[in-house]
Amino acid sequence: MKVFVAGATGAVGRHLVPQLVAAGHQVTATTRSQGKLAGLRGAGAEPVLLDGLDGLAVGEAVARAEPEVIIHEMTALPANLDLKHFDRTFAATNQLRTKGLDHLLAAASAAGVRRFLAQSYAGWPSIRSGGPVKTEEDPFDPSPPPAQRESFQAIKYLEQAVTSAPLEGLVLRYGGLYGPGASDVMVTMVRRRRVPIIGAGTGVWSFLHITDAAGATAAAVEQGAPGIYNVTDDEPAPVAQWLPALAAAAGAKPPMRIPVWLGRLAGGGAVVSMMTQIRGASNAKAKRELSWKPAWPTWRDGFEDWVRA
Repeated sequence: MKVFVAGATGAVGRHLVPQLVAAGHQVTATTRSQGKLAGLRGAGAEPVLLDGLDGLAVGEAVARAEPEVIIHEMTALPANLDLKHFDRTFAATNQLRTKGLDHLLAAASAAGVRRFLAQSYAGWPSIRSGGPVKTEEDPFDPSPPPAQRESFQAIKYLEQAVTSAPLEGLVLRYGGLYGPGASDVMVTMVRRRRVPIIGAGTGVWSFLHITDAAGATAAAVEQGAPGIYNVTDDEPAPVAQWLPALAAAAGAKPPMRIPVWLGRLAGGGAVVSMMTQIRGASNAKAKRELSWKPAWPTWRDGFEDWVRA
C-alpha cells in the first residue's frame, strides 16, 4: 500500500520506515531536517521536507503522495527532559498532537485516506487507582498532576479525534520506549545515580523496545479494527524492580532511595506520581488483534541488549 509516515526520522519513525519498505509498502516519509532527507531515501522511502504545523504544506504533501494510510509519529522532544516542568518539556510535542494532528486529519479527509494511525502513550495518563495493570477499557486519570495537565489534555484530544474521525482510526499507546535512539539519556542519568527510587518505588511501568514499537505499527497498517491499543511488552513492573535492574545492566551502582517529600521537592509532583503511583498496561488486545508480539517480551532481556549495544 501507499503509506505516508509523518515524523519519519523520530525515535519510532527511523525504525518504522525500513520495516514498511521491507513489507513491500510504498512509503512517503517526512522530516523537518534537510540533512535527514538522504537517509530516508537510502532507506527506500520518498523523502519530504515538512513542518507538521504548516497546514497548507501538510495538505499539499498528502495530496501529492495519495496515500491509503497515514501514520502520525511526529514529536519534538528536547535533548534533556525536564520532568519537573513536564508540560514545558512536551509543549512542542503537544502542538503536534493537537494542531499537527488536525492538519493531518484534514489532509486525510481531502485525499480520501482510508486508515490513520497515531502514537499515544500507555502508563501515566491512566487512572492511578485500582489494580496495577490497565486495559484499553480503563478510564483516564480524573485528576492528573498539575505539571502534566496540558500534556494529558493533548493526549486525550488526540485519542478522541482519531477514534471519532470518519476513517479507520487506530491509536497506538506505546509503553516507555527504550533501545537504539530512544531514552539514551536515561542510561546516562542512571550511571550518574541521578534517578532515585522514590518512596517504595511502587509506580508500575510498561516498557517497549523501540523496534517492537515499529513492528506493532507496521502490523497495524493492515491488521486491527479501529480503536485504541496498548502496545507494550509482557511484563509491567514497579520501579523498585526495573530501576535496579537497569542500573546493574548499565554497570552502575544501585540507585539511591529517597523519601517522597524529597522526591517532590527535587522532581515535582509528576515525577513522584510516575515513581510511586502510575499503573502498567496490558498488551493482550494488541497481540490478539494486530497479530503481533514483542520480539523483546520483557525489559529484563531488552535492557541488557540496549545498554551493551
